Amino acid sequence: MDKAIIVYWSSTGNTEAMANAIAEGVKVAGGTPELVFVDSVNVDELLAQPAFAIGCPAMGAEELDESVDSFVTEIEGKVSGKNILLFGSYDWGDGEWMRLWVERMQNAGANIIGGEGIIANLEPDEDAKAALEAAGKQLAAF
Repeated sequence: MDKAIIVYWSSTGNTEAMANAIAEGVKVAGGTPELVFVDSVNVDELLAQPAFAIGCPAMGAEELDESVDSFVTEIEGKVSGKNILLFGSYDWGDGEWMRLWVERMQNAGANIIGGEGIIANLEPDEDAKAALEAAGKQLAAF
């Protein structure tokens, strides 16, 4: 895949740092990453891709941010057969928001790159960055 679209929302910069690590993996694999804030995504262009990434931190009681949830609802019926990388940061809980999000996308027919979402407690540490870069390489391979 020539261009890898990485859609994200971040309030503290932690999920943005995760998006940047994915972009680095895409570059290493020879692809061109396109980082897009969720409010600026071109849905038609995104859905024309065989694979893409979406990132959102855990909010409230371990749930997606309102803007990302609205975006996911908009594309949910159109992701069957798509390869999606899900990622996000959290500060509390155990990752329930990500498990629910992965299940939601799988129920919509999407294939989750890596089989599960990638989460990081607050700022991504070196292990999380390595996993994100590896996932970026996988994303670029589609």
